Amino acid sequence: MLLVITNIIKCDIELFMPPKSENFELTVADRQALEALLQSPNTAQSIVLRARIALLLGAGETVIAVSASTGVSRTTVYTWRNRFKVAGLDGLCDKPHTGRPKKLLSEHMIKEVLRLTVERIPREATHWSINLMAKYSGVKDWQIRQIWNTYDLKPHGLNSFKIINPQFVKMVVDVVGLYMNPPDNAVVLSVDEKTQIQARDRTQPMLQPKPGKIECRSHGNRRNGTMSLFTAFDILTDEVLGTGTKCQRAKEFLDFLRQIEKSTPKVFALHIILNNSSIHKTVEVQKWLDRHPRITLHFTPTSASWLNAAESWFLQLERRSIYRGVYSSVIELRHSINHLIEVHNAIIGKPFKWTKSASAIIDPAQRAKETANITGKN
Repeated sequence: MLLVITNIIKCDIELFMPPKSENFELTVADRQALEALLQSPNTAQSIVLRARIALLLGAGETVIAVSASTGVSRTTVYTWRNRFKVAGLDGLCDKPHTGRPKKLLSEHMIKEVLRLTVERIPREATHWSINLMAKYSGVKDWQIRQIWNTYDLKPHGLNSFKIINPQFVKMVVDVVGLYMNPPDNAVVLSVDEKTQIQARDRTQPMLQPKPGKIECRSHGNRRNGTMSLFTAFDILTDEVLGTGTKCQRAKEFLDFLRQIEKSTPKVFALHIILNNSSIHKTVEVQKWLDRHPRITLHFTPTSASWLNAAESWFLQLERRSIYRGVYSSVIELRHSINHLIEVHNAIIGKPFKWTKSASAIIDPAQRAKETANITGKN
């Protein structure tokens, strides 16, 4: 009887004692390989978890401690510990799944899917999806995905291209040449206009940010008028000259040209890069340019506004002032824009550097033209 009681007490004591550390050791090579799996961005998360389990066990932690720190069951920890002991790193990978083997498509069915993909479009949409192709061809979704991946077909994707002509090439070479190799004793300005800038006020006051919560604003807004902005961007100094107007007409553009001419020392030639807007080519503008021969206009190609460096500054204007600004009037909006221009010229601005050569722009467009085997006008 005394022996039975002693054994019961011994069992109870062992039940509440901390478990013994597992006999699991890692070699230096195994530890390095496991750490490499954790650091690689291409490692699947399931493998990362199993590698962590092996590293923690190798560091002397118990199964219970590893289970608590990784958030998995003890059975899972035991499973990957045992599999690593037997097969090493290969034991961390999933075993092949059992089940019915996937049925391979016949060559005829594959060709039919390819033919439908490149020659036809579905009635329900402008392009194919996996579900639509499976419906029309009678093939499983996963088989459609395999065929498209094998032949690198992406019906959902869409790219754009530009058909170039000699005029396009001439304009690109001219503008990029000014950016990459500006002439001596000259000022190169990128001129553009931003139209219909709205002075918007919120229907409710803004909610200021605080720890754990970002700034909030109401969906509704009040429109308090619009304005246009003419901007001249100096590519060498990154300085900006801007003027706000009520509308965008040839008259306002001509006034801005006069402002540019007066603000630039007479000893410098003026090269102005701008787009093909009709207000830049009126008779009045041309007559004024004839009286000021030191000014030369350089036009960007149609549909190539990205060649105009002033567009990058408009992006800064949108992000830093207009998008989150609150304006009760056009006057407030104009003051805000003028303030941003002053801060940009004094603090933010840095020399503009164009890095893409004219050939790097023209060559891909030329290849697209040859591939399409069509001609077009700019």
